[in-house]
Amino acid sequence: QAQLVESGGGLVQPGGSLRLSCAASISVFSIKGMSWYRQAPGKQRELVADMVSSGTTVYADSVKGRFIISRDGAKNTVYLQMNSLKPEDTAVYYCNVIDDYDRNYWGQGTQVTVSS
Repeated sequence: QAQLVESGGGLVQPGGSLRLSCAASISVFSIKGMSWYRQAPGKQRELVADMVSSGTTVYADSVKGRFIISRDGAKNTVYLQMNSLKPEDTAVYYCNVIDDYDRNYWGQGTQVTVSS
């Protein structure tokens, strides 16, 4: 069972960076899968980054080389480091986890706006 609280969104200029945080109520090492999704206005929700318990990661082609998903066991937190941000990265970002009992949980969402 997990409760997720997201933070770190905001307004940033193109080329800038942000780090999103997703604090979990359980150890990240009790989570089978950790993912970040995003949804822009008028667009479908898309998978941005995924990490399985082994640490293997998968990224959407649109963010490869710019975004990094990571975890901090001491803080029970999952992160999404976003670099070289583009206006098309503007969206609401959601974290998602699957726990050891195959239960799914979602964060509340955090707005990221990339604009001059």
